[in-house]
Amino acid sequence: MSSSDSPSVPMDANEALTRFVVNALLMLDPATPEALRRQVEPRMLAQLPTLQALGVFELFAIRDPALRALVREELLARQQAWQQQSEAA
Repeated sequence: MSSSDSPSVPMDANEALTRFVVNALLMLDPATPEALRRQVEPRMLAQLPTLQALGVFELFAIRDPALRALVREELLARQQAWQQQSEAA
């Protein structure tokens, strides 16, 4: 059974994971120009909600310390923003 046949896997899950990995690899590549890094970072971070919903970060660890810290900080910031929005409602 492919992921597209599974009702429990969102259709965009494969795309989100692919985009995250491709952009993360670009960010980690020392040959990637800084201007390109600045472009791919928000694209990579935009995939976090989908990957978090899928439990990716409970199953896999990001080995690069800087990338791991960036993802952790972004997830924390998103969680805090969500909590503030729910408290204001």
